[in-house]
Amino acid sequence: MLVRLTVTRNMPDAKDNPHHEPSKSQRKRDLDELKQLGRELLGFSDDALRQLLLPETLLEALRTAQKIKAHGAQKRQLQYIGKLLREVDDAPIRAAIEARDRQHATHTREFHRLEALRDHLLTGDEAALAEAMALFPLADRQHLRKLVRQARSEQEQKQPPRGSRQLFRYLRELQEAPDY
Repeated sequence: MLVRLTVTRNMPDAKDNPHHEPSKSQRKRDLDELKQLGRELLGFSDDALRQLLLPETLLEALRTAQKIKAHGAQKRQLQYIGKLLREVDDAPIRAAIEARDRQHATHTREFHRLEALRDHLLTGDEAALAEAMALFPLADRQHLRKLVRQARSEQEQKQPPRGSRQLFRYLRELQEAPDY
């Protein structure tokens, strides 16, 4: 009976060797991630970028990238931004992007909620008016009824939805009021 012995070598693991550099593929993935982070930063206003306390060179690179329209030039600028981001702690940047996305989602949810309330008011249901008054206790009931009547009249006459827009604006003003 032949027994075959195999010798296994213990390959040094990247975690075991602190001097081991990441592979070229890993470096490319990291740079792509930083470029994506830079792309996200392009959506920020100048004031929001300044609040992140980014280095001046990075701020200038971002401002330049916001002005560039040509695809190739934009790509090169994002490459440069990714290179600059290597030198910066990206945790606060990621937190700011996450907060902006959360705020946008909340805003969108509230917008859809107001649209649904407006549509419910336009159906003519008295419960909708009670719901609106419960939601916005400081609302002027007469003004709200007037806007609803206008919007319904325009719908029946197949006119442009001017009254519907005014009703939505009024609901949004009530929502944005500090006492809401």
